[in-house]
Amino acid sequence: MSPRDLSRRQFIAVTSATLLASQLPAEGVDLKSDDATKLAIEGGSKSLKNPSQKLIRWGEPERERLLSLLSQSTLLYWKAPQTTLLIQRFREHYPLKHVMTCSSGTAAVHVAIAAAGIGPGDEVITTPITDMGTVIGILFQQAVPVFADLNPHDYNLEIADVERKITSRTKAIIAVHLAGNPSKLNQLKQVADQHGLILIEDCAQAWGAAYQGKPVGTIGHIACWSLQDSKQITCGEGGIVASNDERFGQRLQPFADKGIDRNNVKQATEILATNYRMSELQAAFAAAQMTRMQGIAAQRAKLGNLLTREIQGLPGITAHQVDERDRCSYYSYILRIQPKFIHCGREQFVKALNAEGIAASAGYIPEPLYKKPLFQNHSFFAGRWPIREMGLTKMDYTKISCPEAEAILETCVLIRINQAMDEDYIRGIGAGIRKVTRHFTA
Repeated sequence: MSPRDLSRRQFIAVTSATLLASQLPAEGVDLKSDDATKLAIEGGSKSLKNPSQKLIRWGEPERERLLSLLSQSTLLYWKAPQTTLLIQRFREHYPLKHVMTCSSGTAAVHVAIAAAGIGPGDEVITTPITDMGTVIGILFQQAVPVFADLNPHDYNLEIADVERKITSRTKAIIAVHLAGNPSKLNQLKQVADQHGLILIEDCAQAWGAAYQGKPVGTIGHIACWSLQDSKQITCGEGGIVASNDERFGQRLQPFADKGIDRNNVKQATEILATNYRMSELQAAFAAAQMTRMQGIAAQRAKLGNLLTREIQGLPGITAHQVDERDRCSYYSYILRIQPKFIHCGREQFVKALNAEGIAASAGYIPEPLYKKPLFQNHSFFAGRWPIREMGLTKMDYTKISCPEAEAILETCVLIRINQAMDEDYIRGIGAGIRKVTRHFTA
């Protein structure tokens, strides 16, 4: 029926119905009188009316392991029941021959760097957006962190810039799987092999993540994990370092145990190493947590990918980019706002999200690592940097810039995701992000 066939009364009825339908809230958005445009921060209804289920991180499996400790005569790690079980369960997910438990993820990275033979003046390429734990070991080995720029939306190392940063002094690359999102490991391994470099995987935030069907940590030469309290699985503090490469694997245990080779304790100590041992108490808890790891990672992956679908294509927002062949275990969900489309500052945007009931925060770390005062002042050791004073490096961090990394930190917003959330809760987060974004792009 064309407009000319309608009576005046019919025309008014049809157009009124169409107008009304166009103003209805999107499916899944629980808004009534306020409609979908009024922000909670301005008195509208929250997108998330109910809190997520309480996150329960431990229970009977952990209790059972801790009780079993009471029958032990020692809590030293070497060939002890809890550490043995932890390594066994770890290998069920990560088929790596040489495995050493450590006191922290930072310790694990330091052990990896030391086992790789990194020494004074050697250069190690890594990301400027990471925890200090990634670079502490480099500096304590008197080596030089070299910062490469990142891909804009997966937040991992940009291969081309890594290649640009390689010099005759480069000895290793540390790939950080930020927020549980796998780095481009095949390409990084190819670059490492072409230049005779060692590829170390920092999997601190990536428990259960997979790169093209393979567990992260099984592609590089050495890999490190963290069991710190905020990670997907935890024993409060702890770490694991592992390798299948015989050149480095046999060196992991001594470098975490004061240079002592526990397989031959009478052998003279030949290396300088610190004490990074994990106790049986930590190992017991971690062994129980290991049974939860795959389920936690799968749930986080499902929820994070759902959130991407909820906000994909939203003007002014760029979703967390994950390769469809990979599994991201979402330590957190990182989106970016596009300032040229969003008519407010990031802090205001995040406050509006918080008012909708969404656990969000502005930014990740305050600045790239190279902008921290100890880098800007080259003041790593009692206000000094001995290798620079001795002419072993000309690195000047005051002149370093990674433009994309800096832009990421200026525009990123972190959304908290955990395994206690369900799909309806994530849809509520998506609805809240859409609501806030549309308000500030109108």
